[in-house]
Amino acid sequence: MSGWLCATLTTGGSEHDLAAMGATLVASNRGVALGALPDGCHTQVFSADHLVAVGAVTLFNRTELLDTLRRDGVVLSGDCVDGAILLHLYARYGPRGFAAADGMFALAILDGDDLVLVRDHVGTRTLFYARSGNHWAASASLRALRAWPRLNARLNLNAVRAFLTFAYLPGSETLIDGVSEMLPGRCLRLCANGACHEEVFWEPREAEWDETVPAEAYARRLRDLLEQAVTARLPAGQPVGVFLSGGIDSSLVTALAARLHDQPVRTYAINFGREFPNELAYSGLVAAHCGTAHTVLTFDGKTIADHLAETVALLDCPVGDPLTTPNLLLARAAARDGLSVILNGEGGDPVFGGPKNQPMLAFEFHRDDLNPTARASAYLRSYQKCYDQLDHLLTVDARNALRDAPPLERHVQPYLESPRMTSYLNRLLYTNLRTKGAHHILPKVERMTAASGVEGRSPLFAFPLVDAAFALPPALKLRGVQEKWILKQAVRDLLPPTILQRPKSGMLMPVQYWLHGPLRDLANDLLLGPQARARGLFREQVVRDWMQHRDLVWRRHGQFIWLLLTLELWLRAFDLC
Repeated sequence: MSGWLCATLTTGGSEHDLAAMGATLVASNRGVALGALPDGCHTQVFSADHLVAVGAVTLFNRTELLDTLRRDGVVLSGDCVDGAILLHLYARYGPRGFAAADGMFALAILDGDDLVLVRDHVGTRTLFYARSGNHWAASASLRALRAWPRLNARLNLNAVRAFLTFAYLPGSETLIDGVSEMLPGRCLRLCANGACHEEVFWEPREAEWDETVPAEAYARRLRDLLEQAVTARLPAGQPVGVFLSGGIDSSLVTALAARLHDQPVRTYAINFGREFPNELAYSGLVAAHCGTAHTVLTFDGKTIADHLAETVALLDCPVGDPLTTPNLLLARAAARDGLSVILNGEGGDPVFGGPKNQPMLAFEFHRDDLNPTARASAYLRSYQKCYDQLDHLLTVDARNALRDAPPLERHVQPYLESPRMTSYLNRLLYTNLRTKGAHHILPKVERMTAASGVEGRSPLFAFPLVDAAFALPPALKLRGVQEKWILKQAVRDLLPPTILQRPKSGMLMPVQYWLHGPLRDLANDLLLGPQARARGLFREQVVRDWMQHRDLVWRRHGQFIWLLLTLELWLRAFDLC
């Protein structure tokens, strides 16, 4: 992803600010300046009418949008760049013009004296912003904001606590105090007087469904939308890659790409050595069934350890998912094969109802505490991260500093109790989409692929598909104990029965094993070294016990240590104390 920067200033000095960050000034107007950083391949400068913008825009429904503009008297050439189309939509319709744009975009628009920020519907690309004194700054790169001379960057302890609970940051909060991440589906107007006005152009909403409509009719409609989403994301005249795990989501994307694309399809699967469980039999079965050129990559613990710091440094906000480094290495393999676009099956779980919902459904069935906070607390525990360990892990000083901090439940409770949804399953999916989808899955895909010179695209996160999912009867998404039932029905002619009938297992990395070997010295040096101790965040004896596998339930300590290791590497990469 690109690293453009925009700074809104009430006085002169914008060129100085941007130059200090290594940016090139591309536009300025009455105290407002836009600068582009030279570290991304997607950044462009766009103009339309009286507007100028900088950002990264990929649209998947160009023709439809051009037709919409043409009907209203705005005639653009067929080779008009995507960002210019988006800017014309804004010039003609205001923030609501973004609602029809199916794509991946993060854009800063110079509109008079104001800076207008927009982030796509589901959060594929990210935006960060901050205010210091009388100055605004915004960027698609948190690292760029970290280098803003006016920002006094300090560690946000609230965000540390949230990361240890979720393994990612679930909302607008970042680890840099005073810097916020823009929420998806929004248009944000930053005014020179310090005012900040937000307008929502898209938010998931449950639509009314008809229980009398046959399931087959819903499946046919869903199949049409799946085909449209995949077709729109295929690169014209070029081969395409797919990350293929062998699960239903990546398998159906592979099958649709192989059927719909007129160019070769390459698939990529990973494993961590023959001594560890893997899903290669399933991914190989799908690749053979679909006739793709299939590549299996093996990453051992030393390879992961060697690339871990580099991976973490590429992330604007840390992600405690051990698969992040394999994702980067897979993307690099695709780039070496000459691919410019690689698809994935991300989105199936948060949109159509994957296995993470069942513990919460069981809790809801048995609970007798009607306090909404109990539901939110159960959701946080379902992550099985450090939520219940925080008081034990944090130092006295850290706990005292957090004494008046708002509760962690605030990150999920608005979604779990949302009046936009009547079905409890839909509320869970809404929560997953707006937290894990927008702040973990999609940013991880974007950063890892863009850093490798390819564009990662997630068809199952297409917002028309999300809208359709919330218009399905919940009983078709979770039918008894069958997860994503309607999704499987929609593609049952495309895949072998073995793939359709297998339960979801997920790809597990042998982190526990590696912490006894290739990762042990790295974790010891970082987590028990002087730099980590000087921060005073965690009780050294607790960390030492976890490192020596004491005081924890079997297999849990590996996940906890991985979170601490990821956080420590990120703090060092961003030079935060």
